[in-house]
Amino acid sequence: MKNYETLVDATNDLLQRGYTANLSFEDDGETIDDKSQDIHMHADDFEVDEFYRFEGASNPSDMSIVYAITSAKHNLKGVLVDAYGTYGNNSTSAIEAKLHHHQVSDKLHGEDRPTAS
Repeated sequence: MKNYETLVDATNDLLQRGYTANLSFEDDGETIDDKSQDIHMHADDFEVDEFYRFEGASNPSDMSIVYAITSAKHNLKGVLVDAYGTYGNNSTSAIEAKLHHHQVSDKLHGEDRPTAS
């Protein structure tokens, strides 16, 4: 996994590698959408290929995570940017569970790896 200086560096690199869809959470947190193509993906419709975490330079509570997402079902590759920590999406949806499940946490190392409660 690459190390990027900024969130913009990460998203630009992913764009150059074909992750062109601009993805966002639907308001209820139940789908990830590509609004330009009117695509609404549920947890079973996509895979997380990579992710990158960033902390704000001036405020450590200003944290974001960038996901590189593919969907064979919808034939797309896209980028989802989400806040975490203080401003994170607190949804308990299947989407959030998938984003934070083993396919993501297995790629974390050391202090990033979640621990069992």
